[in-house]
Amino acid sequence: MDVKQRSNLLESSCLFPPPLGHHFISKRCRFHVTNLFPFSYFLFSLFAGVKLSYGTAGFRADASILQSTMFRMGILAALRSLKTHSVIGLMITASHNKVSDNGVKIADPCGGMLSQHWEPFSDQLANAPDPQTLLLLIIEFVKKENIPFDGAFTAEILLGRDTRPSGESLLEAAKQGVSSIVGAVAHDMGILTTPQLHWMVRARNKGLKATESDYFEQLLSSFRCLMDLIPNESKMDEIEDRLIVDGANGVGGEKLEVIKKMLSSLVIEVHNTGKAGGILNEGVGADFVQKEKVVPHGFGSNHAGIRCASLDGDADRLVYFSVASNSSNKIDLVDGDKILSLFAVFIKEQLSILEGDMKGNNNYKASLGVIQTAYANGASTDYLKHLGLEVVLTPTGVKYLHARAALYDIGIYFEANGHGTILFSEHYLSWLEAKNIELSSISQGSELQKAALRLLAVSKLINQAVGDALSGLLLVEAILRHMGWSIHRWNELYQDLPSRQLKVQVVDRTAVVTANAETVVVSPAGLQEAINAEIAKYIKGRSFVRPSGTEDVVRVYSEASTRRSRQPCQLCG
Repeated sequence: MDVKQRSNLLESSCLFPPPLGHHFISKRCRFHVTNLFPFSYFLFSLFAGVKLSYGTAGFRADASILQSTMFRMGILAALRSLKTHSVIGLMITASHNKVSDNGVKIADPCGGMLSQHWEPFSDQLANAPDPQTLLLLIIEFVKKENIPFDGAFTAEILLGRDTRPSGESLLEAAKQGVSSIVGAVAHDMGILTTPQLHWMVRARNKGLKATESDYFEQLLSSFRCLMDLIPNESKMDEIEDRLIVDGANGVGGEKLEVIKKMLSSLVIEVHNTGKAGGILNEGVGADFVQKEKVVPHGFGSNHAGIRCASLDGDADRLVYFSVASNSSNKIDLVDGDKILSLFAVFIKEQLSILEGDMKGNNNYKASLGVIQTAYANGASTDYLKHLGLEVVLTPTGVKYLHARAALYDIGIYFEANGHGTILFSEHYLSWLEAKNIELSSISQGSELQKAALRLLAVSKLINQAVGDALSGLLLVEAILRHMGWSIHRWNELYQDLPSRQLKVQVVDRTAVVTANAETVVVSPAGLQEAINAEIAKYIKGRSFVRPSGTEDVVRVYSEASTRRSRQPCQLCG
């Protein structure tokens, strides 16, 4: 369809009546044409040759080419708000990417990621080559989704951004996109971590207070509750009080400084806050530490043995580490798998107390699930299964992990990169609240009641919308004190199997089809048999291949019991 045909279709639809200087209005759709076409389109026009794809990370690219993307995602967020009759979030960040990049994520009403059903529309919207195509896509989608424009509900969008220099101008483009939908309201929540914005969206849609101060108050009050419930016999002297955190020169470091001022029970030193001229994610941050397994900038042999943690650029990932005593830059990494294991041990302990000596009539056995991907180290999976926990694998991606975790009364998920959280079902939280009230009347201060209170505190401390490095860090610190564990004791839960990852360039990644949470190759024929033959040569051998979601490469993962000298295998070279 050429430009003239598109224009005729728009005018004949009665959704886009001339003249262009006015609003076009119908029962279905009301737009400011002066905003959408032609002025704002050309103000935020698409760069030639640019093609963007919305995935788990939203849109990410060099910040200089994202003006039109932000404008269009502002439109999408407003439409999503009208469709769901809920507050929607729009976060401007590129997480652990370099500082010259930026990106955008949409937060759905539950505080989670944008519905997968809307991802194709977001791709089409971001890549529309001209004004007519853009408008046509919007009009057709509004009709298809039956999005109401009857004025009964006002679209409301919460906007946030991280500390990247490009964030301010990109936020303005997003605001203009939101305001292109008549009556839509954009609230600039300021500089935030990504999890903070997701938390705010979830809280607003649950009818709760949702400011940044409310976020801090909920986290800190829950943390203090857990600290007050630490058993007297816990050996606190085994824990090094000092915690040093690498803030990735990003927003997480800034927010942790706020928490530090409000907490007297936790000694925190924050390095790499960005205030001393450090560059966001350059030689710092959870992604760098987890992948390179070396100290971030500003850490060295003088920190040997001290408990350290690292946030990523927008504070949705967390890893711990200690500087190796025999090296100035090597570390003993405590990754997302170990964080998951720590949380699982603690949750299982509280459930065992609560369910092991049920009193009264209000008894219930909670379902507890641990969710991982195939990238989880096999030693962690074996450890969790040995504890008697139900471990389930999903395809790679937080959206799959989160959805599966939500099927349990308590679902715990983490990726090795440090992104993860704990979900509590509303049904189970209601039962816990009732159980706590019952126990307070018949056994006030008992171990049963303390277990119920600990689980309730965890449900409020952890960010149930998305992975949150700040809330995760506070929960780790509380549990280590509860257990009386040092970071070294924690790291000894199990020994990671040696592993290796690489990617292989291919002509067409879609030729590789997988099943069983990406652990088995269905196509091409014979590939899985070749993998099976190769891993059979090694003790605890495991390997899988999966196509990339964004580029024509196939990703390969392999692990075994040792790194013993051998001929290169056909899978990993």
